[in-house]
Amino acid sequence: MCILGNGRVNPLSLVILNMKYLLHIFVLLLFCLPAPAQQAPDYSEYILTPKAPDTPRINGPKVCGARPRADFLYRIPVSGVKPVRFAASGLPRGLKLDAEKGIISGKVCKKGSYKVKITATNALGSDSRELRIEIGERIALTPPMGWNSWNCWGDRVTQENILQAARALEETGLADYGWNYVNIDDGWQGIRGGKHNAIQPNAKFPDMKALGDSLHARGFRFGIYSGPWISTYAAHIGSSCDNPEGKYWWVEDGIVDENYKLDVSKYDKGEIHSFGKYSFARADARQWADWGVDYLKYDWFLNDVWWLRDMREALDATGRDIVYSISNATRICLAPEMPLYANCWRTAGDIKDTWDSISSIGFDRESAWVGYAGPGHWPDADMMVLGQVGGWEGGEPHWTKLTPWEQYSHVTLWAILASPLLIGCDLDAMDDFTLSLLTNSEVLEVNQDPLGMMGTRNVFGPGKTQSVYVKRMEDGTLAVALFNLKNEENTISFVPRDLGLIGVQTIRDLWRQCEVGKVADKERWQVTVPAHGCALYRLSPGVTDRKMEGKWWEIQ
Repeated sequence: MCILGNGRVNPLSLVILNMKYLLHIFVLLLFCLPAPAQQAPDYSEYILTPKAPDTPRINGPKVCGARPRADFLYRIPVSGVKPVRFAASGLPRGLKLDAEKGIISGKVCKKGSYKVKITATNALGSDSRELRIEIGERIALTPPMGWNSWNCWGDRVTQENILQAARALEETGLADYGWNYVNIDDGWQGIRGGKHNAIQPNAKFPDMKALGDSLHARGFRFGIYSGPWISTYAAHIGSSCDNPEGKYWWVEDGIVDENYKLDVSKYDKGEIHSFGKYSFARADARQWADWGVDYLKYDWFLNDVWWLRDMREALDATGRDIVYSISNATRICLAPEMPLYANCWRTAGDIKDTWDSISSIGFDRESAWVGYAGPGHWPDADMMVLGQVGGWEGGEPHWTKLTPWEQYSHVTLWAILASPLLIGCDLDAMDDFTLSLLTNSEVLEVNQDPLGMMGTRNVFGPGKTQSVYVKRMEDGTLAVALFNLKNEENTISFVPRDLGLIGVQTIRDLWRQCEVGKVADKERWQVTVPAHGCALYRLSPGVTDRKMEGKWWEIQ
């Protein structure tokens, strides 16, 4: 600092000094503040889904199942101007409807199939539809739809993140289309304790019971994560242990952070990816039931029958309906066991937001499971990589690397394969294009069809340049998806007779929600599809029971 002869400070030196301090502060802020949110790409020109009408429209599954005496919860998905009032006739004894929230809840003791007429009314009109409630031994009668924390938050997830996701499902309108599971992935676990000596939450989740109650009050279902190893993939404790007290040596030795996650700088987490001598499945399942959990993602590799059955029996013993979802990369040799014990099972490793990843899972891995899909048991192609993702393994969030047309193929393929639909994006950063992909009621209806058939590949074009999938719907209509596997525009076609249909068919474009033409059963329908893009149609009347007369080759 420069001092003048009269003892006064040189004003210029003060300015320079202050500028230095300001520069230091700026640099510190630059490195300490969180990275700014990425700007959503403008894909508005690619939006095909028409805006939903202001009048009420009932969306979502047309069937819902529960076991006798188990808690029943069904939030009626309705789009349109709010507020909406609800009515229901034919509810089985033990169930009640909240007429303002549109939530059906309660318990049914008697097995049976109950046809319930649901009506939704707002200031502009009303809509009615039948909901079939099946009380029996099967749950997850349609593929689960909802949100999972991993792709957005990774193991940094907190209780507030989960509550905010539930709020965002309502604010974005996704809840109005049937997106109703809110699932915590890896990262919630603390140490064992409580009345069951079960896994307790870490400090990021101060009250699991209150969290479950809050989700249920909104009509959402509550999901959680674990695995049969002594540790999970993210190095929190799992549902087995090497000693009967449920104490884990790395926790006892303090090789963990404040949330009881293994300090990987001191020990390789791969060393504790092993099965413990003692299973705590029953203790953990009882704790989850106490919290009101509705969905369990159970994660390990290689999956095996003993540990698969172990947790299935533990969940059943609680008396609570908990969807049992197995992860990951289930081997086809376990195909006979998976429908017996699991409601969903992953067919591949972790998905990434690339065309190679979604196409190898969707086109190559899923087809092997076609004979094992149906109501109550669903091959799972993994979470959807749409919107802003990248939270896995501490990564920075980014907008999906899939092109707009690759995103259409992603949703279309998962829909026609009857895969569970779990999004993992940051719901607070939802853009109009992503929202349009997730709120097309006619596309979602293909996935949620009560018949529960998995789409099958009917045509695999020359040189694997195109693929045509078909899926029979409950009403006899046929969903037909055409995929362009080339890196350039491609013309794809089909003949209804080759798909097993007879007579003139009306073709409805499901993404655009409009009829685009009629085609005789022997005529060829063709469409030009962009690179890695698709078209999704519904053909009606599809399969009919009308009497056939005359020569088979002349039948129209």
